[in-house]
Amino acid sequence: MSQYDPLQITLIGAGTIGLSFVALHFEHAVSPGARRLELTIYDSRPDIEEYVLKTLPAYTDAEITKKPYMAGGYDVILADVRGQSRSNTLIFDNDLESAVSKASIIQEQGPENAAFKTALWPKIELHCPPDALLWSSTSGISASIQSTDMNDRSRLIVAHPWNPPHVMPLIEVVPSPHTSPKVILRTMEFWKGIGKIPVCLQKEITGFVGNRLAFALLREAIHLVNEGVASVEDIDSVMQNSLGPRWAISGPFKSYQAGGGEGGIEAFFKNIGGTVQACWDDIGKVNIGQGWEKNIFNQTKEAYGIVDTKGRDAKTGRVLNAARYEGEYSEDREST
Repeated sequence: MSQYDPLQITLIGAGTIGLSFVALHFEHAVSPGARRLELTIYDSRPDIEEYVLKTLPAYTDAEITKKPYMAGGYDVILADVRGQSRSNTLIFDNDLESAVSKASIIQEQGPENAAFKTALWPKIELHCPPDALLWSSTSGISASIQSTDMNDRSRLIVAHPWNPPHVMPLIEVVPSPHTSPKVILRTMEFWKGIGKIPVCLQKEITGFVGNRLAFALLREAIHLVNEGVASVEDIDSVMQNSLGPRWAISGPFKSYQAGGGEGGIEAFFKNIGGTVQACWDDIGKVNIGQGWEKNIFNQTKEAYGIVDTKGRDAKTGRVLNAARYEGEYSEDREST
């Protein structure tokens, strides 16, 4: 493939994650040195074209205009870093075979249902180019399960984003034992190349890493509200004014390595390991269906109603940019 040929990406499913990926790919397509983009959306929703055109402006400032001589085709126009308008192509295709037939990359973000995904990949594999990258954005269904009925299981890999992917840097890359090293390498190189932070997990596990950490914290937060220790809003305030900003700079291990002073994390545990263990012994063990739901759901709804996600994402972007700048500035100081 020539560098002058467009990069052809097909997205299977255009829900919240899918639309965020649409925005991400078109934003990257106007960055310096990026290839032209031809992005195809396949979704079984009958009004998918109308839905995407109505909803996509919440994710991107692109101007979207109909291509007069291409069925289901649109020009997506964004300004590059010099302020010059650049156009790339969006296509809607309601036929799976033709939607994947020329794609270099196929990203699936359909229903979180193992039967759906297991049935989908053999169909895609049958009609897509032999060197196309096959990615699932699943939140927890492993590539091992999804690839069960594929002819070549080495082609499939999970590329799990942190929502919304057009804002959040993380992509969890999760190969199965069958995934080929070449697919892993190409996947990592792609995400690094568009400015994301891909982390390749060493083994499959339900929920991967990010969700497991988030759900462990969510479980304890629910427990604390359920026990009357603090309200939903107070717990969010604690997070926003302590762990949230700290974790934007350093994760738990680096944080506690710093917290232990010169002795690092080992000294930290020697110092207050007893308190840590007491908290672990008393950790909340709420489960779904145990009756806490009504209180938690009502408190959360009363506190926040419908969340302004566009405003949230704009603030998150500014935090990430500040953290990235500080990190780069600190590295420059250390190297001089």
